[in-house]
Amino acid sequence: MNQTSPRPLRVLAAMSGGVDSAVAAARAAEAGHDVTGVHLALSANPQSFRTGARGCCTIEDSRDARRAADVIGIPFYVWDLAERFREDVVEDFIAEYEAGRTPNPCLRCNEKIKFAALLDKALALGFDAVCTGHYATVVLNEDGSRELHRASDMAKDQSYVLGVLDEKQLAHAMFPLGDTLTTKEEIRAEAEARGLAVAKKPDSHDICFIADGDTQGFLADRLGGKAEGDILDESGNRLGTHEGAFGFTIGQRKGLRIGHPAPDGKPRYVLDISPVNNTVTVGPVEALDVTALTAIKPRWCGTAPVGPGTYTAQLRAHGGETEVTAELVDGTLNVTFTEAVRGVAPGQAVVLYDGTRVVGSATIATTVRRTEAAVGQG
Repeated sequence: MNQTSPRPLRVLAAMSGGVDSAVAAARAAEAGHDVTGVHLALSANPQSFRTGARGCCTIEDSRDARRAADVIGIPFYVWDLAERFREDVVEDFIAEYEAGRTPNPCLRCNEKIKFAALLDKALALGFDAVCTGHYATVVLNEDGSRELHRASDMAKDQSYVLGVLDEKQLAHAMFPLGDTLTTKEEIRAEAEARGLAVAKKPDSHDICFIADGDTQGFLADRLGGKAEGDILDESGNRLGTHEGAFGFTIGQRKGLRIGHPAPDGKPRYVLDISPVNNTVTVGPVEALDVTALTAIKPRWCGTAPVGPGTYTAQLRAHGGETEVTAELVDGTLNVTFTEAVRGVAPGQAVVLYDGTRVVGSATIATTVRRTEAAVGQG
């Protein structure tokens, strides 16, 4: 479903308070749809958000969204989804880091909040679709099925964080910005021409529930008090100590606080995080090369693929594509890379593409590194 639907629809526009969602709502209304704006209150105590916070869920954002709705001329409401957000996104984020994994809260929010809790409520109230400011495209096929595709402009494409949507959810999703080749400056110019005060509002790049951008501080407040752990090299030699394994991510180079350099003088990177024995293992960058992975909890944007297939994969929201072969075996997705990649961590999402079409998404469970593969072959 897109904004060119042949009949007017009742559309619920999720308005974050930013320029993209405001322009998306305006375009949906201009296309003749019956649009209602809604801002999601995602904090149990929104007064605690600091003025000028860099996320997308502050008191200021709620007011900005309301002003935009007034200018567009659509009804506007604030819906309280704080409890669902806390359980499904915030607590999941904390638990994943505690388990030594690296989650993507924006992806989880799209899955659990915007296209589950919000969509369910919208459908119950008689709305036909949920509209957001994401840059992606929904294609309606002749047989009535729908596909999720990348945005026309790859530089703004956000299909990675939407790869968790199934076909039923896609049937009620509207992304008015996805199929227009416009730069962000042109979107801002459009917002200004429409009289939307958010035209010059900066984009949010941080996790919305960590207002000051200090992820490690946020995790330390909630997971602090853990026993001090060791930083080890690949041979198990103790190089230093840390104050909590949750403060590290796979591929991290800075902030390791190791007192002495590696024998070869080269930088060391985080290779492994073990919450079981509270250790962090570091080593050379070459040891980060991943040749294969397994992923769990797959979600398909349509029919699940059968048998092995060749795809491209994206491993980070702003990452590039890499060629892979993938096969679903007993509910687990086995992915092999044509060329080794780096910076792959359990907890991240791997999203498969067939050209511009999003095939589906799964959560990385394990990885196989080039060095491990070489040992196995030996």
